[in-house]
Amino acid sequence: MFAIVEINGQQFKVTNDQEIFVHRLQNAEGDSVTFDKVLLVSDDDKNTQIGSPVLNASVGATVLEHVKGDKVIVFKKKRRKGYRVKNGHRQYFTKLKIDSIKF
Repeated sequence: MFAIVEINGQQFKVTNDQEIFVHRLQNAEGDSVTFDKVLLVSDDDKNTQIGSPVLNASVGATVLEHVKGDKVIVFKKKRRKGYRVKNGHRQYFTKLKIDSIKF
């Protein structure tokens, strides 16, 4: 069984006991979270329900930890002008464990 759920403006295909990284949530570590924007639910490709736009379903998850992603280097250069700028960025993520899919 899997579901497609929208979390913080991004869509994720999730299954039970899966761990995913989403953009930082305000919940504390160990909290239970429920997501109601479920777009699709499927049972082994035999019974598929598609929402228009969402289903009356929910996905339950547990917040495992808050982490920072890998550093992304942003480098700008204009040739023959002596212009070089180097910046870095690390995105904040929340690690979730999917507990249940209910529909």
